[in-house]
Order: sequence, then C-alpha cells, then structure tokens
Amino acid sequence: MTVHDVARRLPCIADLRNLCRSLAMLDAILSPNWEGRYYSFNAGWGDGEEMAPMRNGSGNEYSVVFSAAGVHVRGFDHEAPMSPYGNDGEPWPGVIDEVPEVFKPLIEEPAFIDEDDVPVVTACLWREATDDRWRHGVIDFPAGWSDPDGATGLFGLLVDRSPEAFQRFAEDYYEVPVDLEAVRDVYALRPLSQQLVSSLNAEVSLADLAEDIAEIGYPQPARDEAGASTVGESLGSPAGW
Repeated sequence: MTVHDVARRLPCIADLRNLCRSLAMLDAILSPNWEGRYYSFNAGWGDGEEMAPMRNGSGNEYSVVFSAAGVHVRGFDHEAPMSPYGNDGEPWPGVIDEVPEVFKPLIEEPAFIDEDDVPVVTACLWREATDDRWRHGVIDFPAGWSDPDGATGLFGLLVDRSPEAFQRFAEDYYEVPVDLEAVRDVYALRPLSQQLVSSLNAEVSLADLAEDIAEIGYPQPARDEAGASTVGESLGSPAGW
C-alpha cells in the first residue's frame, strides 16, 4: 500500500475526524500515561486547527491537521526508502511538491521539521473542504518495495475502520484483552460511562479522564444546573467540516 491507495480508502473529512477522536479516547483509557499512547487528539492545537497525531515510539509518526480549509495528512516512516534522510535531506520528489497553498504553512510547521529544517515526511495527502476526494502528489515510487513510503504501517487503522482492527492492534500493543463491544461504543462516539471505561481498563475512573475528554473534544452529555443529563453535543463535525 502507498499513499495513493490510502487516498482511495480514507473516509470523508467528518468521518475521519470522528475516527481520530475515537482512537485517541480509546488510547487515553488504555494508557493513563500519555507517553505510552499511540494515538492522541488535540482539539485546540492551533488557531482554528485540531491535530490528531500518531507516534509508535520507534520513530514513525503521522499528523492529521483539521481546519476550516480542510485536512492535511503527513506521515513519516524512518525506515522507508523514501525518507528524506536517504535523499540528501530532501523529501522524495512529488511527496509535498503539489500541496495547495492553504496547507503550505504546515510543511514548514516546526513540529513537523527537524533541527536542520528537514521536513519529516515520507507520505502526504490532503483534502480541501470543497474537494470531493483525497489528493496527493505525482510520485515515482522506488521499485522493488512493497511499502515504499511507509503508508501500510502508518495509516492501517485509518483505512481499516472496523472496531475489530483496533481490538487486534490494542491487544498486540498493550498486551491485554480488549473488550470489543466497548470499542464499538467508543467508535460510535457514545458518551463515556464508568461501566464503559472499566470494561476497557478497571484501573481508570471517568474522573481521571476529564482532561483527556476535554482535549480530545469527545462528546459527553451536557448537564443542567441540577446535574441531570441533557441532550449533549451532536456527534457530527463542526459546521463546514
């Protein structure tokens, strides 16, 4: 799989945003220690921007930045033959050359370049708010590699959006049983209850997750002045997303 295959399989912007929030919420429950998490989500990352990062702890990462302009996706596999570190510090031809102007600031974003101003990227795709599909550059991939840009390992849970896929990942990564029905509930963005949280991690309370819930923007029931649940947040995306 390459970024070209990912572009054909990614969902629409609203569904991708919801999936990224679900992945982050599940990881927050399974890993109370932020440093041990694979997926996270920051609903207040920038001015009008949200970011969903992934870090595998071994040098591979991605960032998905949501804004009113659309979505920009950057991935980096440190062992991929298309790494800039094997190309004189330059991104592989075509990877970022055609990124629209509206997303160009993210190419130079300090969080996504190293101390030598090398863009840390092996795969890139984007979708402007008015686009009807995901887009990517014209790339001549190196021959003889099944995963030249690292897309297979980087974006697996973004293209296989089944709860079963997350269950397999989490049981392997965290080495604990993972309740599939609880994963389904979080994938559906159902508001958390202590019972749901405990079914995934008995050592975590709903109160422990308050900061994570706020940072992720995960929907929770609103409360009236007497403390009773009301309708709560819509499970859709912000206007225009």
